Amino acid sequence: MSINDPLSPIRLQLMWDRLIAVVEEQALALIRTGFSTSTREAGDLSAGVFDVDGAMLAQAVTGTPGHINSMARAVRHFLAKFPAKTMKPGDIFLTNDPWKGTGHLHDFTFVTPVFRKGAMVAMFASTCHVVDIGGRGMGTDARQVYEEGLYIPLMRFAREGVVDETLVDIVRVNVREPVQVIGDLYSLATCNEVGSRRLFEMMDEFAIDDLSRLGTHILEKSKNASLEAIRKITPGVYKFAMRVDGYDKPLDLVATMTIGESGIDVDFTGTSGASSYGINVPICYTEAYSSFGVKCIVAPKVPNNEGSLSVIRVTAPVGCILNVEHPAPVAARHVTGQMLPDVMFGCLHQAMPNSVPAEGASCLWNLFAIGGPGRTDGDPAETAHAQPFSVMSFHAGGTGARPGADGLSATAFPSGVKNVPIEINEAVSPIVVWRKEYRQDSGGAGEFRGGLGQIMEVSTLDKAPFAISAYYDRVEHPPRGREGGLNGASGTVVLTSGKVLRGKGHQTVPQTERCIISMPGGGGLGSPRHRPVEAVAEDVRLGFVSVEAARRDYGVAVDAHGVVDRAETARLRAVAAE
Repeated sequence: MSINDPLSPIRLQLMWDRLIAVVEEQALALIRTGFSTSTREAGDLSAGVFDVDGAMLAQAVTGTPGHINSMARAVRHFLAKFPAKTMKPGDIFLTNDPWKGTGHLHDFTFVTPVFRKGAMVAMFASTCHVVDIGGRGMGTDARQVYEEGLYIPLMRFAREGVVDETLVDIVRVNVREPVQVIGDLYSLATCNEVGSRRLFEMMDEFAIDDLSRLGTHILEKSKNASLEAIRKITPGVYKFAMRVDGYDKPLDLVATMTIGESGIDVDFTGTSGASSYGINVPICYTEAYSSFGVKCIVAPKVPNNEGSLSVIRVTAPVGCILNVEHPAPVAARHVTGQMLPDVMFGCLHQAMPNSVPAEGASCLWNLFAIGGPGRTDGDPAETAHAQPFSVMSFHAGGTGARPGADGLSATAFPSGVKNVPIEINEAVSPIVVWRKEYRQDSGGAGEFRGGLGQIMEVSTLDKAPFAISAYYDRVEHPPRGREGGLNGASGTVVLTSGKVLRGKGHQTVPQTERCIISMPGGGGLGSPRHRPVEAVAEDVRLGFVSVEAARRDYGVAVDAHGVVDRAETARLRAVAAE
């Protein structure tokens, strides 16, 4: 087959690369037109293109695993309700169904069919997190999904190019931030349209009228590359368990991973049962973060699509916290779900020694601050004239130390979202962040140090209290070190008065106080006494590690300027070695 053939292997590869560029532009269009800070500042979104059977062919690099990998399954739900033969040009579909979308009501998924010469050739899908969906607001306190906000089933946003204004009106009157939320819905529709236009340009350039041959090439190559990587791992059955805080009691996340010729099977039998509070996880989100955790270690360079995902199969018993049924509360499903890559790493560490990082903070430590009448506990008169606002500000603790490298400080892994600059939220609300800095000694000591958490000190300029909706973990159970590395620091939430707040739940911050949020650090990897003295001294000089911790954990005698007492250091390390 010659290179001039539109379907030659070389041209197929060029088209594949071009298709990835198409969906990346789709995602950038969503960022540029998005109204909420979570979309335009943090990149809490996903974008992708699918074949007519609902198989994901390409996804944008921009986006979060929880959105991307669950969206990969969501499109099939749309096709089940709206078969391809019933779709028409100009149709746009949407839902925020937690069990058929991305796991909670705050995420909307839009699907747009694409037609060429009268036939449907592809579908574009996109997802983003909206700042409010009514109900209690995003948090952990609800007892049923009905309390968590407006629930929209799979339905049409537009029929043959005409938007359903009745649906838009229903959303508008049920949310506290109608301009932002409605704006984001139109942004989702817009980015799919941008993707469609770019796809037409690509198809014109390569003189093709459908994606069937290209799709087969993509899925086969990706599946085979993934299987090739899996077959390099020692086959067997590997088990791992991790305890996390939960809401009112600890949770055990238990996994059995079976690695074989046909792929990797993950079974969560033994995991704790469902919670009474909104930290439950629908199976779509469990699949999303489990498969992401496996791919990070096993086949990180293989593109993420239906082919590469098909060789990672995830199951969880119905009724456990990782496979809850309607109407369980699920608003903060990420608190539990984002721990799953660490669980996958625990299994893979046994099969692939010296290849996986230590545990990290993992779940996001977002500042969700709210104010206005009726938004705080106590006397309603205190907030009668308060400024209404809802602030979703993305922040994170440290990641676990990596083989051959320290962990990343204040970095959102596994979610991959960006930090929201504090100035953005200060501009749209009375919230003030007085302090935002690395948290000294929070990274677990090790030959490779865990990433540092961060400290934020927050208050309001309004003459009224405000509330935070806390959905944090690693407060009672810190990220664990690996291979002799020490644990990272636990997280804390306190007021300047000294009052300790809970890691989860809606809580009021008095107008006269500040809330201090100290985020966890990642676990260390390898014995701290194996860390080079020069690296410890540099950590002390930069303020990452205190003089006291350098001596206690690393056996290094160093002053605040990073000057090492070589004789004392040799003595300390010799004593530790005995």
